[in-house]
Amino acid sequence: MTWPVSYLTGTAAELHARPMPDPPTRLVEVLTVTEPTVVLGSTQPESIVDAAAARAAGLAVARRRSGGGAVLLVPGESLWVDVVLPPTDALWVDDVGRAFHWLGEAWVAALAEAGVVGQVHRGGLCTTEWSRLVCFGGLGSGEVTSVAHPERKIVGMAQRRGRDGARFQCTVHRRWDPARLVGVLALDPGERARAISALDAVVAEVETPATTLVHALLRHLPQ
Repeated sequence: MTWPVSYLTGTAAELHARPMPDPPTRLVEVLTVTEPTVVLGSTQPESIVDAAAARAAGLAVARRRSGGGAVLLVPGESLWVDVVLPPTDALWVDDVGRAFHWLGEAWVAALAEAGVVGQVHRGGLCTTEWSRLVCFGGLGSGEVTSVAHPERKIVGMAQRRGRDGARFQCTVHRRWDPARLVGVLALDPGERARAISALDAVVAEVETPATTLVHALLRHLPQ
């Protein structure tokens, strides 16, 4: 089975609102946002964002249907790829904790083509003081970290699962500036300073052009 590819551009809110394919089928979606956006996880309250600060910083706020912490998507600085898998697919795994290990391995192979050495985290959920607030502040099973710097995440993932299949949402940061995200969260000055300091070293930036990395991923997805 091959992987059809769809390229979509829009606001983060529009892109996160799109339905699953009907009927469910394998699909890779490469998504480009039109404006910098803070994307909240499905269970995060809107109150974690200082709305006035977000407006002043030129950041929109949207919500995704998958769980986890907030993610900052910036045109040209963030690569967002969704991978859809139907429940009848041979790659489907019922265990949520192991559901996208295969996808993490595909990312590792794709990154290797760009000279970036990564590894799939196969352990349990690793939380920190900031992981409930910011997605890249923690580490989940199947996500990809740097071998040289295991504390730095390369590919963050979240999933939305249902009877119609799963949508695995992947983000790679080509540039990471925690102050831009943390600066619009509803924190007191002391918390904000601690968060920026702690989150400064949790991401491994990937400078490879997004198109090059997407093509490499497509070559390494299981057939």
